[in-house]
Amino acid sequence: MLFNSYAFIFGFLPICVAVFFVLGRFRFYGAALTWLVLASLFFYGWWDPKYLALIGASILFNFILGRLITLRAGQKRAQALMILGIAGNLGALAYFKYAHFFVQSINDIIAIDFTLGVIVLPLAISFFTFQQITFLVDAYRGETREYNFLHYCLFVTFFPQLIAGPIVHHKDMLPQFEKSQTFHPKLENLVVGGTIFIIGLFKKAVLADGVAVYATPVFAGADAGVAPDFFLAWSGALAYTFQLYFDFSGYSDMAIGCARLFGVRLPLNFNSPYKALNISDFWRRWHMTLSRFLRDYLYIALGGNRRGSLLRYRNLILTMVLGGLWHGAGWTFVIWGTLHGGYLVIQHGWAHMMPQRLAVAPWYRLLAWLVTFLAVVVGWVFFRATSFDGAFLILQGMMGMNEVSVPLALWQHLGPLHGILMQLGVTAELGGGRVFFFSYLWILALFPIALFAPNTQELMRNMQPALETVQSKNRLMWSPNGRWAIYTAGLAVAGVFALPQISEFLYFQF
Repeated sequence: MLFNSYAFIFGFLPICVAVFFVLGRFRFYGAALTWLVLASLFFYGWWDPKYLALIGASILFNFILGRLITLRAGQKRAQALMILGIAGNLGALAYFKYAHFFVQSINDIIAIDFTLGVIVLPLAISFFTFQQITFLVDAYRGETREYNFLHYCLFVTFFPQLIAGPIVHHKDMLPQFEKSQTFHPKLENLVVGGTIFIIGLFKKAVLADGVAVYATPVFAGADAGVAPDFFLAWSGALAYTFQLYFDFSGYSDMAIGCARLFGVRLPLNFNSPYKALNISDFWRRWHMTLSRFLRDYLYIALGGNRRGSLLRYRNLILTMVLGGLWHGAGWTFVIWGTLHGGYLVIQHGWAHMMPQRLAVAPWYRLLAWLVTFLAVVVGWVFFRATSFDGAFLILQGMMGMNEVSVPLALWQHLGPLHGILMQLGVTAELGGGRVFFFSYLWILALFPIALFAPNTQELMRNMQPALETVQSKNRLMWSPNGRWAIYTAGLAVAGVFALPQISEFLYFQF
């Protein structure tokens, strides 16, 4: 069941919220939590009920280990149990998500044809695995504990964040369900949650899915061996850049909005990453909870920056390579992660040499933003392409190594520039004018929204929609009045009318 579907919006969500608060109204708090867990499992099993057995086994395994770790706090056995839990979780993830990838890689290296048979990739296994690893580590550190199995089930399965995050900490979410006011509807929560959900729906159904039609054919063609020219390659890369942005931003808003309907605040997971002036800042803004997980549970565990620059750079690259592999079982994801690891190394090395006064110069900040944005776009090419050959064809096109051509309809309006363009190797091509025009129209329309407009959390900052509070100098701010109600209703109508072209969120595949 997708957030952006009729079944969810007009069926599952209102029924789930209504029953939860009816049970809470009569102070049946345990029954309300049980209902929410069962509804979340129904939501998860909607795709395939077979997934329920795995998530159920994972929940039971980690709950028992977490309890044992807590009971043996301070003992060496607690550390052994934590290591066992981490190994068990990563082992299950490796089998279901990476077994075919590893076997195929070995087959390619030693030229054999070994097969494992069919392994069904369980939905959201990366997310609920990492979330439960955080629980085990936090339990070992004495930062959280859980003796109630129902509460633990809710921590893992709470449907707004189950499929694609954010990755939440037990100590951040469960205490909110221990407050009696959570079980009673509050108009502010319903209005704020509904507004955020609608904004996210508009981003996904209208903006992300709208520009997707100009990205998919370019990458599909490149993966099939069709070399795109300069303008087509850039239109495909930039269209995907904004498709992914509004797709993930839309999902993150819808997740936060759904949770807020219940009076629950989730952590931020997206904060205008294309405004970043360096790669570190990009990762503080993009998939924020995953970035924190990789930093706190992997980078620091590897030694962080405590053992000198050389090992710090190694740790950065290893962290990002594993972060890339987390996103998908393929070498293109490994290259994407390696690229970002290399970006971070270059950034930190440059920061040591750069004069401090340079960092505040307006021209330098503009240049830093441009370099960061272009580096991210290049990385997205590997992230989106399904093969190295396809990615390299896109990149060659972006560098003008295939050819540079414009539609004949546009060429005819360039008049005096014909001679100069021909000397530069630009040619005219029959057809493609409509796609050229609308692809770049979409890109030009979405660019300023991503770069200059306040994001949802900035817009709603006076209502504290998430666990973190976002500061903003932008004067535009939402308020519960008739004018904003009209704007929200307009977004809702546009989002609902776009639903017939339902598509999965891009991060669901991870």
